[in-house]
Amino acid sequence: MKGVEGKKLSAKQREELLKTLKARFEKNMNRHKGVEWAKVQARLENKAEKLWSLHEMERTGGEPDVVGHDKKTSEYIFFDCSAQTPTDRVSLCYDDEALAARKEHKPKGSALGMAAAMDVEILTEEQYFGLQKLGEFDTKRSSWIKTPVEIRKLGGALYCDRRYGRVFVGHNGAESYYSGRGFRSSLKV
Repeated sequence: MKGVEGKKLSAKQREELLKTLKARFEKNMNRHKGVEWAKVQARLENKAEKLWSLHEMERTGGEPDVVGHDKKTSEYIFFDCSAQTPTDRVSLCYDDEALAARKEHKPKGSALGMAAAMDVEILTEEQYFGLQKLGEFDTKRSSWIKTPVEIRKLGGALYCDRRYGRVFVGHNGAESYYSGRGFRSSLKV
């Protein structure tokens, strides 16, 4: 696990996080039909190292929630489900290579760099479209998504948002950053 060694939550932080996650889970049952909270909580308690990453998702404004269950691996899948891309994850270029290439007016960091530090994955295009089937997200902001290697090699990066009642995939140079663009993450527990 990259970046998680030694990063543990206090008993109080764990309790507060589980309480928050349970309340969000119960309020948004349409996101996880057929999934029982007791089983999710048991899994979280057995995979305590993942709680730190969920806490980071929560702390940065992601409002993580269960969006799926992988029956083969027994893992529960969490996505950031905040209405807009998480507030504390905006003004980031796409990756550390783009950050290093930027000579002036550097952003505070990169989406992939921050995701790695949180030990989470950035959403893929398929995952982003799946999220949008659960509600209307990013109607005022946009989110970087995992960009195919062939596009990234050419200097580009992809983002998604929802406008005019539909979801769009757009592109920018990977070194670009905007106050209204961040990233959404996923975590398997």
